[in-house]
Amino acid sequence: MARVCAICGKGTTAGRKIARRGRAKRLGGVGIKTTGVSKRTFRPNLQKVRVLVKGAPKKMLVCTKCIKNGKVTKAVK
Repeated sequence: MARVCAICGKGTTAGRKIARRGRAKRLGGVGIKTTGVSKRTFRPNLQKVRVLVKGAPKKMLVCTKCIKNGKVTKAVK
């Protein structure tokens, strides 16, 4: 399972990137216009971490949010 957090299951999601041009009305322009919409992917910030699993170290892909929140215990070398 590539690009998926081993702890919370966070993975890649699809979305859109909107290209715009023009100047905002509040800045004296005629308004911002949409010139194109393209598909893109949002990928989680995954790190390969040595984690203790049942007392033994194991390498896992874990998102940074799980690392910051202390959901994993890092294995010491």
